[in-house]
Amino acid sequence: MTEAAAPDAETTTGRVLAFDSGIGGLSIVGALRAQAPNVRIDYVADNAVFPYGELADDVLIARVEAVLEAAIARSRPDVVVIACNTASTVALAAMRERFAVPFVGCVPPIKWAASLSQTRTIGLLATRATVRRPYLRDLQERFAADCTLLAHGARGLADIAERVFRGHEPDETAIRHELEGLFGQPGGDRIDVVGIGCTHYSVLLPTLQGLSPRAMTWLDPAGAVARQTANLLKGGDVLTDADLAVPERAWVTALPSEPHLLTRKIAAYGYPDTTLMPIKLHSVQEHLWIT
Repeated sequence: MTEAAAPDAETTTGRVLAFDSGIGGLSIVGALRAQAPNVRIDYVADNAVFPYGELADDVLIARVEAVLEAAIARSRPDVVVIACNTASTVALAAMRERFAVPFVGCVPPIKWAASLSQTRTIGLLATRATVRRPYLRDLQERFAADCTLLAHGARGLADIAERVFRGHEPDETAIRHELEGLFGQPGGDRIDVVGIGCTHYSVLLPTLQGLSPRAMTWLDPAGAVARQTANLLKGGDVLTDADLAVPERAWVTALPSEPHLLTRKIAAYGYPDTTLMPIKLHSVQEHLWIT
């Protein structure tokens, strides 16, 4: 991901819709609030079909389109952030064609990792869907052709991140197992930079660093995504009093696990409450929780 210049916080306003299959995208929400405090951010967690990494491509594209159609109509954002690597690699191009609003996606930080690596062996922890798609190899060929890329599709980490976000202790045994899947590959002892290829893993970053077999650089793209988003908003229309009167909303598409713990944690991101709102997605009656 290309590093964007830092935005001017005072002149950056507008409304953003951030979208993920769970709580992972809140890392980008937090970074954007720190960089551009005048931006209003609505959030959608499509937890009804979490995790996205287990869906077929055509199903995922249809799902993302349906949820965004409903959310964009209600949020009317100036920018949409697909705060999910899997959804970005599969559905971002289709969403840009479908909706007349700018989109920002998340991609594995291969270029960034290559710029820092001394051993020319870089690692990536991501979902299995992100790791197996040709998009990843294209990134390597374009931005890290002189590096060996070792990637691991860590199926269990997103689930662990959801629990840790709610206040539970991380399952270190399971995390060590996923790390072994990366560092235990031939040549894994040469990895000196690891990129996070799933926004959920931001929650686990301190634990991942602590359980790594040795000291190395870990890259979290959340800050770069936030800067790119803020720069798209810079110089835009100033929010009116009517805009500011509309509350920021956090949406989920199914009753979340341990909702009392989730509500307590998301309050720190500016989302105090949720309310049930039924919507129709592809002729299936589902529910959208909104503030």
